[in-house]
Amino acid sequence: MDALYDPAPQSGAERILLVMLPGVRDRPEDFIQQGFVRALRERGLPVDVAAVDAHMDYYLERKVIDRLHTDVLAPAREKYQRIWLLGISLGGMGSLLYAREHPGRIEGIILLAPYLGTRGTIADVTRDGGLARWRPGSIGEEDDERRLLAWLKEYRADDPSLPAIYLGYGTSDRFAPASALLAAQLPGGHVVTAEGGHDWPTWSTLWRDILDLQPFQMSPRVEPRKKVNAS
Repeated sequence: MDALYDPAPQSGAERILLVMLPGVRDRPEDFIQQGFVRALRERGLPVDVAAVDAHMDYYLERKVIDRLHTDVLAPAREKYQRIWLLGISLGGMGSLLYAREHPGRIEGIILLAPYLGTRGTIADVTRDGGLARWRPGSIGEEDDERRLLAWLKEYRADDPSLPAIYLGYGTSDRFAPASALLAAQLPGGHVVTAEGGHDWPTWSTLWRDILDLQPFQMSPRVEPRKKVNAS
């Protein structure tokens, strides 16, 4: 999986790696062109960025988790104690799928207008009264959407073994109903909304609003790397 890297200019501070996953028709370069990296640099945050080319084929072939782990995140663990994911649209689902499989490796996730499932699946959850009341029933082995929603149903923000989740979405976004279901599982201070739809201007506003919440200032909550004793 190819990636664009932009290290923070600061030295001496504890470094954080933020891996950015784009949406279906977006490219890693869009995070730079749309000012996402600039917003980090304006705030002087010690956050190194890796914008990955997690394109649609990885999802269709059900390889996005393996490739993200093998090519990007497993090597990063040699250098970074603190790793965050940022996912937009389908990249939001990719971020959550990875965190579900490797919860102790990720400190936090920032989701912007995440794709969480088909309209039919989201409608089923809504009819049941939300994720907390939803009864997923038997889930097929390859039903990644319902399996992910079942994981989110059990998500608890105060569980230190799970990554923190921050969510932002436009009030006119086509995925807003799904985001509202997830918002009900999160602390109020971890959710921001803005007028707008499923587009970069809205996501840019949400990104800056989430940065204003200072998510990277939280106490680390991931498993420490095991020290290897020299023989």
